[in-house]
Amino acid sequence: MWTALTTVQVDFARGDSLARRYRPEFARFCGMPALNDAGLHALAADLAHDELVALAHAGDFDPGPLFDVVDRKNLVQMVGAVNGEVRSPERFRTLGPADAAAMTALVRLTEPGPWYARTSELGRFVGFEAEGHLVAMAGERMRVPGYTEISAVCCHPDWRGRGLPTDLMRLVSQGIVARGDTPFLHVLAENASALALYEKLGLRRRQQNRLTILRRHSTPP
Repeated sequence: MWTALTTVQVDFARGDSLARRYRPEFARFCGMPALNDAGLHALAADLAHDELVALAHAGDFDPGPLFDVVDRKNLVQMVGAVNGEVRSPERFRTLGPADAAAMTALVRLTEPGPWYARTSELGRFVGFEAEGHLVAMAGERMRVPGYTEISAVCCHPDWRGRGLPTDLMRLVSQGIVARGDTPFLHVLAENASALALYEKLGLRRRQQNRLTILRRHSTPP
């Protein structure tokens, strides 16, 4: 996250040399060059009371008196191009600003992960529509030099079982590879079925981290 916020996605960042985070309308992830008291204090100074952020680290850590730990999640990072051919690629289209409301509605219904007012501007998104409604999509989120994250893969419950998310992942992956980057994604470590599917699609496990959700104290000491 620190690398993304200091290189390719610096325009989406706020903070300083000790801690940075995505502007909250895009995402709530943050990063530091080193996890220490100075970085945590710098991060806290940039947050409103009760505001949430997520920080990835190799393991659990004590965030000190300025934060409460809301949750911790085990994340597996997987890397690689998604294999296989896209079936009937003409069915899909690139989504744009006019689709923002439909994208938000689909995310709220399916809950693939965090989504905010301008998350759709972090990268390219593609979708599938039926009867004038967006029912499946996938897109890009975090970017570091040479790598782009596949994210927000989701499908309306009525349209599951037709392979739409897999084909959308392939489309997003192909776009990433075409510009010279390698795709990666994150999945909860306990989601064995997703891990098995992504390995079947050609991604390999790279590392596992703890994602810690922090809340800035409403009444800091």
